Amino acid sequence: MSTWNLSNVWRAIGRAQPDAPAIVQGDRVVTWRSFIDRSESGATWLREHSIPEGAKIALYMYNCAEYLEGFTAALTARCVPVNTNYRYGVDELVYLFTNADAEVVIFHGIFTEKIAEVRAQVPTLRYCLFVDDGTTTCPEWATPYEEFISSPIGELPEGSPDDLVFLYTGGTTGMPKGVMWRNDDLFQRLNASSFRRFPETATAADVADVIKAEGPSYATLAAPPLMHGTGLFSAIGSLSTGGRVILLPSRSFDPVEMAEQIDAQQVAVAVIVGDPFARPLLRVLDANPGRYSLTSLFAMLSSGAMWSAEIKSGLLAHHDMMLIDAFSSSEAVGLGASVSSGSSAKKTAEFSLGDDVRVIGDDGKDVVPGSDQVGRLILGGRIPLGYYKDQKKTDATFQVHDGVRYSVPGDMAMVNADGSIHLLGRGSQCINTAGEKVFPEEVEEALKTHEAVADACVVGTPHETYGEQITAAVEFHPGAAASESDLIAYVKTRLASYKAPRHIRVVDTVGRAVNGKMDYARHLREAKDWLATLN
Repeated sequence: MSTWNLSNVWRAIGRAQPDAPAIVQGDRVVTWRSFIDRSESGATWLREHSIPEGAKIALYMYNCAEYLEGFTAALTARCVPVNTNYRYGVDELVYLFTNADAEVVIFHGIFTEKIAEVRAQVPTLRYCLFVDDGTTTCPEWATPYEEFISSPIGELPEGSPDDLVFLYTGGTTGMPKGVMWRNDDLFQRLNASSFRRFPETATAADVADVIKAEGPSYATLAAPPLMHGTGLFSAIGSLSTGGRVILLPSRSFDPVEMAEQIDAQQVAVAVIVGDPFARPLLRVLDANPGRYSLTSLFAMLSSGAMWSAEIKSGLLAHHDMMLIDAFSSSEAVGLGASVSSGSSAKKTAEFSLGDDVRVIGDDGKDVVPGSDQVGRLILGGRIPLGYYKDQKKTDATFQVHDGVRYSVPGDMAMVNADGSIHLLGRGSQCINTAGEKVFPEEVEEALKTHEAVADACVVGTPHETYGEQITAAVEFHPGAAASESDLIAYVKTRLASYKAPRHIRVVDTVGRAVNGKMDYARHLREAKDWLATLN
């Protein structure tokens, strides 16, 4: 039986290659020696301040080395790191920290005013650690991060495979929930998709021996926020193979900066979130032919949002690499993947199933390949324990089928004749119009293939005859436009007529979150209000 713990592995790697870079952000380079020493200092501080094992440590920062140091310090003290959305308002932060039972928060200085309000409303919050980002001074009620991270290192425990990592969901379809991952399960899930894999029976010492013999692993550029799963899990995966994590210097995504950093840092794997990242990057490459070599880039990996075939083809025209469209969620890592390379790109939303994945129909039986049946994706094997403090939601998402426990996040798909799947979307977002089921993502992708459309969001609004009607919001490319009737007719050329929107409203931006996710609840409210003005 495996006994992986992320902190144990990283500390062993740090001893094996102390002078190799672990984290790079702009001009700042953090070596493995510094990364581990500072993390162990932070862990010592937590233990000396009577923060017990299992306590929750909230990370409320933009992408930075301190985020990964704080994450590792928590694990090294056998505490639980908790991601925090830096776009949250005070009420949302109070909910999150209360739900997580957070005892410590590590926060960027720019968030000082919010934390000042939050701390009075969260009785479990004992310590606030201030990361100086040049925006303000450390308040008297907080502890400077450098004090936390420079404590003399004391005796520290070995981590357990049962130690937890919390990954809070985005909450776009409900209140955020803390997905509980065991260290062992998370390591194994990420190790299975790594380009430098370790046997399940290996140990942290075995990993260190590989590092000593073969040297550091490749550089991974984590473009998405570390506060979300795609960014955090890609960073964890890179560190766990002895590689270095490249973080973009800016706090908002800059495609020019990404292209420059790929060349400057000789990035081998660049991680993005589908079209919201890939589309602006492609525009930069198209506008500057030959400026960026991208020669070091072996693969570009995406997860968390649709990555359309035409954008993939455009990227491949600039550089021959692997484009890995990984289909995963906070609750289910490794549902499927689509790999494109050479001169052709795989179709949008077409994936090969991952290991331990089934597609089951409403009757509980596996969907027959090549049939028109829609089924629900379920993932067995290494999956989370459930949701923190929500047994009802845990029971609904983590189900037993044929005596095996599966994660059932709600994604729906059809199975092609060759066994691959065509992803339709989340069942919770499915629109029922006149008895027909329509998945928003399918209509959104059809709209986005129109030359004028940059992005789209589709929701089901109430209709007295049909139950629900399809209502879309579209964001046009700069200087482009199209009429509602033209867009509706265009969708009908690509999908069944009943899937075409009945109404389309034009918006300046669909307002995706920084992780590429769509806030369907907000769009539904706005669509209802907009439709009311038409009546």
